[in-house]
Amino acid sequence: MSVNSLILRNLKKNLRNYYLYVFALIFSSGLYFAFVTLQYDKSMDPVEGSVKGGAAIATASVLLLFIVAVFLMYANTIFIKQRSKEIGLFQLIGMTKNRIFTILSAENAILYFGSLVFGIVLGFISSKLLIMVMFKATGVEGIASLNFSSRALLQTVIVFLCIYLLIMLMNLLFIKRQTILSLFHVKSKTELSARKLSVFQVIIGICGIVLIAVGYLVSGKLFDGDFSSMIELFGAMFFILFSVILGTYLFYKGSVAFIVSLIRKQKDGYLNIKQVLSLSTIMFRMKSNATLLTIITTVSALAIALLSLSYITYYSAEKMAYNYTGGADFSLLTEKDAETFRQAMDDNDIAYAEDKAEVYTVQLDIENILQTELELNFNASMMDTAVISEKAAGQDVEPDEVKLTGYNELLQRFMSLKDEGDVVVHGQESETDLHYTGMEDEYPISNYYTMGGLPTMIVDDTLFQELKQDINPDLNQGYHWYFGYTIEDDEQLEKANDLFQGLDLEAKEVSESRIDAAQSQKSSMGLTLFIVGFLGLTFLITSGCILYFKQMDEAESEKPNYTILRKLGFTTADLRSGIQRKQLFNFGIPLVIGLLHSYFAVRSGWFLFGSVMLTPMIIVMVIYTVLYSIFGILSVVHYNKVIKQSLS
Repeated sequence: MSVNSLILRNLKKNLRNYYLYVFALIFSSGLYFAFVTLQYDKSMDPVEGSVKGGAAIATASVLLLFIVAVFLMYANTIFIKQRSKEIGLFQLIGMTKNRIFTILSAENAILYFGSLVFGIVLGFISSKLLIMVMFKATGVEGIASLNFSSRALLQTVIVFLCIYLLIMLMNLLFIKRQTILSLFHVKSKTELSARKLSVFQVIIGICGIVLIAVGYLVSGKLFDGDFSSMIELFGAMFFILFSVILGTYLFYKGSVAFIVSLIRKQKDGYLNIKQVLSLSTIMFRMKSNATLLTIITTVSALAIALLSLSYITYYSAEKMAYNYTGGADFSLLTEKDAETFRQAMDDNDIAYAEDKAEVYTVQLDIENILQTELELNFNASMMDTAVISEKAAGQDVEPDEVKLTGYNELLQRFMSLKDEGDVVVHGQESETDLHYTGMEDEYPISNYYTMGGLPTMIVDDTLFQELKQDINPDLNQGYHWYFGYTIEDDEQLEKANDLFQGLDLEAKEVSESRIDAAQSQKSSMGLTLFIVGFLGLTFLITSGCILYFKQMDEAESEKPNYTILRKLGFTTADLRSGIQRKQLFNFGIPLVIGLLHSYFAVRSGWFLFGSVMLTPMIIVMVIYTVLYSIFGILSVVHYNKVIKQSLS
């Protein structure tokens, strides 16, 4: 057989057995080319100009390159180990190591660059779709066009050529370092043989669970006032990261085996065939793959958490916009501007409802109700607070009482207040003692007066007039009115917004449109959401492929066991049922741990990004779980094929 025939024969065999590796190559190169194309496409100018996305896309392309490079090199490591016996046979028949390396390089070049060509074509076709998705996410009005970028092509070719050279270097070092004997034992060395669980492993298992639990516990208290300085706060963050990552590693290293050992002990060692196939193998294989699984779990959790936080901000845009405008569709701060806007809506037959409030700023001493322990660089007990009357707020307040409303969730974490207590209002010449009765959720006035999230005071009408006569002029040099307008017919909202934008208002810079505020928020976060989702999808595919490769490896090594079990009388259905449970553990455990890590990470700081947590986070987790499960299903299909071949 000629060398060329040998190369083609091996190529055909490898393509059949490692079709997912070829798919991953095509996917990685296509994804990278499509993403790099965004940097050089002229139709992306509206995005880069409106949300300054050029630098973000360039940075993301570097991260994407890192993910792809690590994945391809790791996949090649598995790939070359699978062929270790074949390389050993080549040496036995007299081939030199250089000759073997040349053959492998030729095979890999055909496979690699053939996939690269398909990937670039696929990336070119899908680049328009990516631009359309980005336009949709950012709300930018533009026309997505299909343009081929020679600069993107050159960059992609150079990048993947460098990755190929690194892969070839890895293969050369592998072949040079191995002896003929060691090549026949490479695969067996990576598999941990079953042996009795030691006391040390039990301790490791318990420590892993405890470290993860402690990390979760501390994350829940991160912004609850338990840490009184910024040094303590950052120290707690570092501790959480260290505890959870180390705990995850120890969990795979010992906790899984420890838990399975307890299950086996509870059953007195008598396991049915399903339990043998599902529990016995993962008890030891997860231990040998602890580092890989820790990396996959940690990065998966990071991807889910970042995507969840980005989507929380995007999802909360509408609600945050209502907070900016005091719950109305439009907010204005002067009587003249309000009259101009009313006249424009009346002339165009647009029905509306008006909310009106006179607003002043006072100093509120909240020392008796402030319960935060965080050390701040300013006097947190003296708060510049907007005050409105009970009539303007539509509430009833006793003459000696005060209600607060519209306190930003983030500020509440750093300066939390008690449910009730005594406060003091400082005027220019006098002080007024009031009883604080609680916090409301509504935002009754424009964001201009609350300075981004400070609460608003609601007091009795008579007291409001008294405070008005004693205000500090240094705190009240701006506007003193709030006019909120809510359009009664939603179909006329866009028309009203166009009128609002076209008016020449004297306080235009501080007048707000809810639609524009929401769009601005979505535009700023839409690109982030797109990039994080794009990178998260890339890591999902690559990590899923790696786990699938590992399962292919295990399936081939366990094939003799299936042959024996079938000869003993166990049916194919029995074996398949056990394998399904095994894959549920193999793919389910890293997924569940990753979801838990991301949940506690999001839960500890979601309020920094938006106003709604559960809905966007659940949507992200469900989508990630569904896509991740595809690789588990593919591995079950492969195992079924191996079981079917076990007696053939």
